Amino acid sequence: MARKALKLASWTGMALAASGFFLYSNKYLDPNDFGAVRVGRAVATTAVISYDYLTSLRSVPYGSEEYLQLLSKVHLRSARRLCELCCANRGTFIKVGQHLGALDYLLPEEYTSTLKVLHSQAPQSSMQEVRRVIREDLGKEIHDLFMSFDDTPLGAASLAQVHKAVLHDGRTVAVKVQHPKVQAQSSKDILLMEVLVLAVKQLFPEFEFMWLVDEAKKNLPLELDFLNEGRNAERVAQMLKHIDFLKVPRIYWELSTKRVLLMEFVDGGQVNDRDYMEKNKIDVNEISRHLGKIYSEMIFVNGFVHCDPHPGNVLVRKHPGTGRAEIVLLDHGLYQVLTEEFRLDYCHLWQSLIWTDMERVKKYSQRLGAGDLYPLFACMLTARSWDSVNRGISQAPVTATEDSEIRNNAANYLPEISQLLNHVPRQMLLIFKTNDLLRGIEAALGTRASASSFLNMSRCCIRALATHKKKSTCSSFRRAQISFSEAFNLWQINLHELILRVKGLKLASWILAFLCWLLPTPY
Repeated sequence: MARKALKLASWTGMALAASGFFLYSNKYLDPNDFGAVRVGRAVATTAVISYDYLTSLRSVPYGSEEYLQLLSKVHLRSARRLCELCCANRGTFIKVGQHLGALDYLLPEEYTSTLKVLHSQAPQSSMQEVRRVIREDLGKEIHDLFMSFDDTPLGAASLAQVHKAVLHDGRTVAVKVQHPKVQAQSSKDILLMEVLVLAVKQLFPEFEFMWLVDEAKKNLPLELDFLNEGRNAERVAQMLKHIDFLKVPRIYWELSTKRVLLMEFVDGGQVNDRDYMEKNKIDVNEISRHLGKIYSEMIFVNGFVHCDPHPGNVLVRKHPGTGRAEIVLLDHGLYQVLTEEFRLDYCHLWQSLIWTDMERVKKYSQRLGAGDLYPLFACMLTARSWDSVNRGISQAPVTATEDSEIRNNAANYLPEISQLLNHVPRQMLLIFKTNDLLRGIEAALGTRASASSFLNMSRCCIRALATHKKKSTCSSFRRAQISFSEAFNLWQINLHELILRVKGLKLASWILAFLCWLLPTPY
């Protein structure tokens, strides 16, 4: 028996050694792609993070200064471990990590600042993998389809990468190619995340992160279908065709499939690149206003919202023909369709926040699922303190002190925030993410929370609510009343904006006069 056992162990060892040598020497096989490796890594990371939280904070009085300092260190250690897990497992894990990294004012800063690097650390597929996907989906080799094809991608994301190419007819195009292994791994990864989130909930009942898994379940299959992305691009281009400063690249359907998307190549600088704008004489404030108008139209008027506006997906350029500043919107895989009821309640809520009607703020926050946590909900939505919400968010811009307070509160109120995110309508989750990404762009441009952005939002809310009221009545007289009220409200906003500009000019003239008095011109 001992001899048989030794023989079996010898053969097993030889088989394992041969398998290991084969995997090591075979450049086409990556151990990271094996389910056991991915599951083991995810389980181990979750266990280590949970153990750290359970043991590190046990002996420190809750809420004390020492507790908060120690909690920040645990957050940072855990965020780094989570980031390493996302980079190692790639694909779906990076996508979910990017989502968490975008929630600047909802999650502790240690997590968001650490996970932000995932936007620039997405994996690249090899050219052999790119050729294989194109061959399988389009039935031809790259040289048969393109006159030239750049081997180095313009950019790589969690699910795909983009290459610049030239068709045989001379058109320059961008070719988006899906990473070949993402499709097969995505459903298993989401199931794994669901199991891990349920396990964490057993240890920490106050934290509810099932909303994150539900979002991934719903959105990932849509993002992996590039034909859906092409349809979204055409729909938003048609929907916002009256906005002359928006450019959506054209889709070339004859060479597009579920894993390959061919589109018009449009060059530009990232929307948060102030140096590029200064070099190309593009007005930062104009770009910020334009971006606000585009998203106000999407959210309040149309209820069809591009939900991934990180700087890599929003470019700016001078229009080649007119020389006017233009925003280029890329990556149309993730959109949120808002129901009419949600969209109208959201319009009412923002109108109430802008004009400081606190009774209606409470009413519409609760209609959107906030319950008794409506003050926290209003702060999450505006990224302002409750004091600022009560004083009026359009009255004064956010200060560095207030911004720091909001970020600290994200850590202090994490259980309440996770509870709220689990109870609001699912449509709200991507809106939160979109809001935070847009605020990040405004912060980079130095245009955050300007009065004009709130007034543009208010204009869109008035138009949306008036349109709904007109559709709901059969009376011509009532429609005329609604139109008159809409025109009057818009006129009031225009007047308010004019007064703000005059005040700004007056203040500027006072400052100039004071400087002239202080520093008289030498004779």
